[in-house]
Amino acid sequence: MLEARSLECVRGQRQLFRNLSFSLCPGDCFALRGPNGSGKTSLLRMLSGLLLPTSGTILWHGNPIGAVREEYLSSMAYVGHRCGVKDHLTTVENLRVSSALNGCELSRNEAREVLERMSLTEQENLLARQLSEGQHRRLALARLVACRRSLWLLDEILTALDEAGAQSMTTLVEQHLSGGGMAVIATHQDLQLIARMSRRIELAA
Repeated sequence: MLEARSLECVRGQRQLFRNLSFSLCPGDCFALRGPNGSGKTSLLRMLSGLLLPTSGTILWHGNPIGAVREEYLSSMAYVGHRCGVKDHLTTVENLRVSSALNGCELSRNEAREVLERMSLTEQENLLARQLSEGQHRRLALARLVACRRSLWLLDEILTALDEAGAQSMTTLVEQHLSGGGMAVIATHQDLQLIARMSRRIELAA
């Protein structure tokens, strides 16, 4: 279980949010909503361990994430709004390298299976700089399939995806939650998840 207790975020001289508390159990999904600058990305970075809260605590199975850092990082996948794709590597090389850096070694055939699931089979040998913006996004999201982490922290995952890509991503999230996974997803768009799977955190301007 992931639990946030009384989180506060101050950036510069501005308080983005305070007294924010919530918890996620297996099968739970929070849609993180709010205007630009309200703190959505900052909250995701806190939950990923990349940014310390001004005050408050984040717990993983009852322990502060800093105290169980290795266990937590091996259970969590964070995909930011930047794709983090290397232009000089091919699509399949990008997936294998990024997965290895996250502790998930993939054979070439295993990587191809993941790319097929993300509708990138025809692009597997293209350099990443030859991919469209939507294909970049699908390649970044392929890490979720490859590494099979229980907690997904996702920032604007539908950006640059067409209708078919957005539907595929929604299906991927639903399958993750149905299997006992958890997710916090910052988005301006409607994921159209099954109602029981999705709750909202609204951050004010």
